[in-house]
Amino acid sequence: MRYRADLHMHSPFSRGTSPKSTLYHIAAWAGIKGIHLVGTGDFTHPGWFEQLKSELLPAEPGFFSLRGKIPDPMPDIHPPEPLVRFILSAEISCIYKRGGKTRKVHNLIYVPSLDSAMRINRRLSGLGNIVSDGRPILGLDSRDLLEIVLEAAPEGFLVPAHIWTPWFSIFGSRSGFDSVEECFGDLSSHIFALETGLSSDPGMNRLISWLDRYSLISNSDSHSPQKIGREANLFNTGFDYFSLLSAIKRNNRAIFPGTVEFFAEEGKYHSDGHRACNLSLPPYETEKLGGVCPVCSKPLTVGVLNRIMKLADRENPVFSEESPRFFSLVPLVEILGEILGVGAASKKVAQQYEEAISLFGSELDILIEKGIDEIAAFSPLLGEAVSRMRRGEVIKKAGFDGEYGRICLFGAEEISRLR
Repeated sequence: MRYRADLHMHSPFSRGTSPKSTLYHIAAWAGIKGIHLVGTGDFTHPGWFEQLKSELLPAEPGFFSLRGKIPDPMPDIHPPEPLVRFILSAEISCIYKRGGKTRKVHNLIYVPSLDSAMRINRRLSGLGNIVSDGRPILGLDSRDLLEIVLEAAPEGFLVPAHIWTPWFSIFGSRSGFDSVEECFGDLSSHIFALETGLSSDPGMNRLISWLDRYSLISNSDSHSPQKIGREANLFNTGFDYFSLLSAIKRNNRAIFPGTVEFFAEEGKYHSDGHRACNLSLPPYETEKLGGVCPVCSKPLTVGVLNRIMKLADRENPVFSEESPRFFSLVPLVEILGEILGVGAASKKVAQQYEEAISLFGSELDILIEKGIDEIAAFSPLLGEAVSRMRRGEVIKKAGFDGEYGRICLFGAEEISRLR
């Protein structure tokens, strides 16, 4: 079965997350976005875990469905109830001392059953506070967290999250390691997949030869239902937990066709810089400045591109014939906002978005699957924008130090004329 999966998001119990990030709203927006499998997020939080137990029913092996009807997410869209399933997931913030440095690494955990999630929760509750945040902060070594997963949930697996984010990741410039082995030690062989994060893509990661043995997955890390599917994974395999796990491990295009990505420059940590001083820099400029902001003399935040270049041992990415592909996309609301000359959150965009979804079925269908002529019949400018996006003909302004970048499909004068 061909399906799309977004395996990393958060519940209302996580800080900075929309109160509408309920299971029902998540499922509704997953249908609008064209996502068939979503991570529950936050199963370690007692309040969210109780909701998972009360609102989910076992479906296909290791997957769950909602007990009730999925609501209509927008007033003028009444689609048939979509096929949406959940996989039990959680993210742990591990902050600990190793090698004389403070390490801050976020890790994703996946399990096939509520019982296995409960066993992990019991172990973690004895080590720290899992109540104050849906993404708990624990003074737990990443290697020891992996050991807990292997012991409490042998069929579960752990994936290092958004692996290049400067502040909280396995390879982050501010608090990470220089290899998987350095982080996970004797248990490193149990790590088989890495999450690329919004600020990098598979092409960037394949500049590093020792990452070749890892599958690369991409997820939204959504803190609101509307952000679901901004990155996702494409599968062509059995629709169950164990087939999913096998497809990720095997990393073969036949069963894991690829990933849906941001253009990496849109990620908010792609380039180096200092947001307080509105300063964005390429890596060579950071090197010349000694990593110090020339405006305020504080340390610059070294971004993902710089960090990858430091560890890269290739000039060009290398993919095998069997490697999953990747597709760099711009969210549909951003494309419509550019076409209409208004903000992505405006009423004009919402109206056009609803009309497009009603006609084509889902956002990812529009961005990936539908023919350009078909889209152009709805909106010539949208057809041209999607065509350019698919060819990678975009204008990029890179994000830095927590500031999202911007991807445009048209020049300012061009869009005014075409409009």
